[in-house]
Amino acid sequence: MLVLAACSKENNDGTDENTNPTVGPSVETTPANTSYKPAFTGQTRVGAVRTTTAISGTAIATSLSSPWGITSLPDGRLLITQKTGTMRISTTTGTLSAAITGLPAVNSAGQGGLLGLCIDPQFSTNRMVYWVFSESVAAGNQTSVAKGRLADNERTIEGATVIYRANPAYNGTLHYGGRILFDRTGNLLVSTGERSDLATLPLAQSVGAALGKIVRITTSGQPASGNPTFQQAGSLSELYSMGHRNPQGLALHPVTGELWQSEHGPRGGDEINRVLPGLNYGWPTITYGIEYSGERVGAGIQQQSGLEQPVYYWDPVISPSGMTFYKGSRVPEWQNNLFIGALSGMHIDRLVIENNRVVGEERLLAGENQRFRDITQGTDNALYAVTDGGRLYRIDKL
Repeated sequence: MLVLAACSKENNDGTDENTNPTVGPSVETTPANTSYKPAFTGQTRVGAVRTTTAISGTAIATSLSSPWGITSLPDGRLLITQKTGTMRISTTTGTLSAAITGLPAVNSAGQGGLLGLCIDPQFSTNRMVYWVFSESVAAGNQTSVAKGRLADNERTIEGATVIYRANPAYNGTLHYGGRILFDRTGNLLVSTGERSDLATLPLAQSVGAALGKIVRITTSGQPASGNPTFQQAGSLSELYSMGHRNPQGLALHPVTGELWQSEHGPRGGDEINRVLPGLNYGWPTITYGIEYSGERVGAGIQQQSGLEQPVYYWDPVISPSGMTFYKGSRVPEWQNNLFIGALSGMHIDRLVIENNRVVGEERLLAGENQRFRDITQGTDNALYAVTDGGRLYRIDKL
């Protein structure tokens, strides 16, 4: 067990004193890769905050195989994807089921495999699960979406069917994106990557391709009604937003219901975006990062009319992946805060957000030396996070 913070001081009225005290100029002390300037105050390296409630972070399971996605089941247990192509169920004390099989074959090379997942809002009656995976097809690999029923014996997925494929396919193994969730209208939001290579990079700015996008589809895989119309000719009707690099995190804000997203940059330029329908988030035309070679990306610009600014960015990168907003009551100071798994950063990043701006940042579980791939809130109001190293953590009030 890792104890993350000391107890707060309680006022006479029972409320906590200094709920989110600023304790330093920033949690980031490493020099940035660039000299790029933020577009507004608080867009990067915001002041540090510290959780004042006593919190524990405990690895309750350590034998998962490259877990990638995690979500809560109605009975409180956790459904987890494993990169090589199976799912597992875990109790909140870390007891793991056998591997759940019956899913379509995945191409787990590189960054591919069985990726994000979500369950149907009516799971208690229909037991339907939806997931994203990297699929091998004749023209290469692509980000695909499938659905199926979790069998009553919980050993297999029944009737697994691919409902959507993000075209075009490409013969590469990078930048699949891969998160999926239900919006408040009962439709699916899915993140897709631009597949990384120079040949596919421009497709993030093409409305005729589903790469580097958020798409919004029905549970049958068709474009959802009410999707935005993009101005350019030939726009795919499933598109919700465009101009993304490798978006590995999606979450709905608990109050507004708006979509928020995390996105990997190259060297610098990791982003948190508030994603509104029909907008262009700029990659690769604008970015706060540089190429891995040290060269600028494109024209090396960070702002352009018609292209959206990230709410927040990191330089150097933390490699933000799965994320969730905290909606629980056990740690009141976390209410509506955003929690993000950091891969290269090897921590869970907590962002305090007010009026759609980040006003504080904290790094949790940094001493665990784990690549945190995804995080969710359980029905018990604890946070549960999985790591590339096969661990499942429970993070909660002591």
